[in-house]
Amino acid sequence: MTQAKSAVVVGAQWGDEGKGKIVDVLSERFSVVARYAGGHNAGHTVIIDGHKFILQLVPCGVLRPGCRGVIGNGVVLDPMAFLKETGRLRELGIDVDSRLFVSNRAQVILPYHRMIELAAESAPGRKKIGTTSRGIGPAYEDKMARNGLRVVDLLNRSLLRTHIEAACAEKNAIAHALFGTAPLDPAQMYDEYAQAAEQIRPFVTDTALLLNQALSEGHSLMFEGAQGTLLDIDHGTYPYVTSSSASAGGASIGTGVGPTRIGTVIGVTKAYVTRVGEGPFPTELHDASADLLRARGQEYGAVTGRPRRCGWLDLPLLRYSNQINGTDWLVVTKLDVLDDFDEIPVCTAWEIDGRPCDTLPADIRGIESIRPVYTRLRGWKTSTEGIRSFSSLPQAAQDYLHFMERESGAKIGIVSTGPDRDQTFEMPNFREAMRHIAGA
Repeated sequence: MTQAKSAVVVGAQWGDEGKGKIVDVLSERFSVVARYAGGHNAGHTVIIDGHKFILQLVPCGVLRPGCRGVIGNGVVLDPMAFLKETGRLRELGIDVDSRLFVSNRAQVILPYHRMIELAAESAPGRKKIGTTSRGIGPAYEDKMARNGLRVVDLLNRSLLRTHIEAACAEKNAIAHALFGTAPLDPAQMYDEYAQAAEQIRPFVTDTALLLNQALSEGHSLMFEGAQGTLLDIDHGTYPYVTSSSASAGGASIGTGVGPTRIGTVIGVTKAYVTRVGEGPFPTELHDASADLLRARGQEYGAVTGRPRRCGWLDLPLLRYSNQINGTDWLVVTKLDVLDDFDEIPVCTAWEIDGRPCDTLPADIRGIESIRPVYTRLRGWKTSTEGIRSFSSLPQAAQDYLHFMERESGAKIGIVSTGPDRDQTFEMPNFREAMRHIAGA
């Protein structure tokens, strides 16, 4: 059977691995890039010739001339955030009007979703998950309760009015009773979102049909993940997770492209680990090393600006991620952030209560009980920033990557040595594999 001309790019850790840059780098080879999960809580930063583009909903592929971008049915769409983002891209000279498409089946985020999430996250005595309070979770809750509004419904004025009136009556009562929140005005909401719907209408189509036709016509397709595998609603560190299927399997569900049409899975991992928000983090650091990683890696959220928690590379976690995703290739980002360390500890095994643990516990207490076992590797103490080939790396940096590859069980295909699009190099075997998958 001919290999499908498609690839999933997925975060292998807790998000923020640099997927945006990698999707941008790879999108030169692909005809279509499709986002399949999450909402505008996921920020992808792409730097091109020193110019920074921060994308939250729009797939990174639109930064490449000739590449089409798709927002799939698995995404929750905030109309106002979408219009703001597309407006900003137009100002920067990016053609979104002819190359960007929105699924008619995507769920819509409305103001009461943000109201509920912000109130719940801020309520005294409630367990904080560390959400962005942008309404993502409540929108997915309504989707699963079969009570949500889809983009196709947003375009129907009569249905939109009825939905907003009924939803506001319910949500206002809940928010007031539980959190003492002031009510939202359904009439004002309807006016604003009916107007927004007309601006969104030209982007809306049956994207499952579009994507499947593109593959059938021989075009290549890349699925762009959001967040990371350890934030997946089913396979992550529950309950400190996102509300969607952030792992590779979500690509099929979130776009309507069957799993047999997915050619390969590319997992993106930092050379160390970061996490934003609450939740367990076995290799987290609380010392000067964390401060150095954060400073050198500019570890602050693209959307929230929150400082990221930092820790050493966790190989058992990476092996778990590779298992869940069926990862074929790894992309290692931010290798240059490790340039200043004399010695680089890497977690190679876990223990719980003094006994070896070879898989991620399902319960949060089990994950919090993990004690990492470290192997200490030699640092290279020289700049790797901007290096464009494996052979040009210092020997200790080569050894670090070889160790990662051997211990993780997936082949390293790309290494990033800086934030800019051009500060990246590919391994020869990966380049050959991409020729078979993307035809370029």
